[in-house]
Amino acid sequence: MLNIPDSKYKRIVIIGAGFAGLNLAKQLRNKPYQVVLLDRNNFHQFQPLFYQVAMAGLEPSSITFPLRKIFQSCNNVLIRVAELEGISPDTKRIQTNQGEIYYDHLVLAMGATTNFFGNENIKQHAFPLKSVSESLALRNSIFEDYEFALLEEDYQRRQGFIDIVIVGGGPTGVELAGALAEMKSHILPKDYKELDSAEVDIYLVQGADRLLKGMSNKAGDAAKKYLESMGVNLIFNTYVVDCDGTHATLKGGEKIHANKVIWAAGITCYKIPGLPEDCYERGNRIKVNAKLGIEAYPDISVLGDQAYTTEEAFPQGHPQVAQVAIQQGKYLAKQFLKPSTASFKYKDLGSMATIGRNKAVVDLPNVKFKGFFAWLLWLFVHIRSLIGRKNKLFVFINWMWNYVTYDQSLRLIIKPANRSSQSKKGTEV
Repeated sequence: MLNIPDSKYKRIVIIGAGFAGLNLAKQLRNKPYQVVLLDRNNFHQFQPLFYQVAMAGLEPSSITFPLRKIFQSCNNVLIRVAELEGISPDTKRIQTNQGEIYYDHLVLAMGATTNFFGNENIKQHAFPLKSVSESLALRNSIFEDYEFALLEEDYQRRQGFIDIVIVGGGPTGVELAGALAEMKSHILPKDYKELDSAEVDIYLVQGADRLLKGMSNKAGDAAKKYLESMGVNLIFNTYVVDCDGTHATLKGGEKIHANKVIWAAGITCYKIPGLPEDCYERGNRIKVNAKLGIEAYPDISVLGDQAYTTEEAFPQGHPQVAQVAIQQGKYLAKQFLKPSTASFKYKDLGSMATIGRNKAVVDLPNVKFKGFFAWLLWLFVHIRSLIGRKNKLFVFINWMWNYVTYDQSLRLIIKPANRSSQSKKGTEV
């Protein structure tokens, strides 16, 4: 059982400790509510830097922070590690894998997961990047395959180990491609001298006709120019429709020989047992009103990626990005503490993406720029957004060390102690 003590205060149950849920809980510290924060992990994870963990640029501990440490100084926030299994809106109870709990107000802030568009082969063989554990799995695979490539004499089979396909030309795909290109240029020649780094091919497959569709044309064009100059093979206006662990198959039937396909092509939200089907919009986002509540269930609010609401500037719904989640969390906290008739209004602070050393693009509301100063701004914003002074310091040191030396010492293959590495057998092309 979840073993939640009784309280004289109303109970707010928050599902998910991402940007939305965590900011809401922080705003309600030491306020006249009992706040129960549920998450499948006992830590908050900084999603924008997952790719840096996967590329061995940062350790997982640098972008995670224990939830209980955040709330050490308050008594009204309770942390429970559990997974939501269903909701009973009529009785105001939720079911989790650790038991049942009553709520006075429920807040759904579970974020999103990778959308494989119903393709089971892709789901089985491609690498998603929506958690720290998935980032570590990708890091392990990349460096394991470099080790296997050293042992492989056959050229075609060796290509399967060292070539990589990235699917999706949004910020995650672009940043991954840039990081892999820098690894090819600066790390492989030093760590894997026996491998010819010129043999390594990095493919970025984008279904649209340009990169960074959520940003300006100027940003997309700059990202394209940067990646091409770094040797990334860009493929536009097509899709990866299948992968089997050795090949990625494009819509037209063309096959790319690569054991690793990294899937950054889309997200979808979780469907929650107990919520009627008419609550959902495209991508399983939950329809909410201007005050972020479900019309049929006024005691349930939805925040972040899961929330679907529109306003004049965003007729297709708010973008599923961290800033929306953060602002929604703070807005809902104000509604709990001092209710008002004010609707939620998203203030777009801009978008940015980094492609590599001294290479980034920034779209601010009144100005758009690229290059070194955009890269510096990207560094500043991401360090500032991390939780914990130690994490900020460690990330800064790691990035500055990498900038000076073109190197990192984080390329470790870390696997559970009870699992042994299985030998990989190359597949004929």
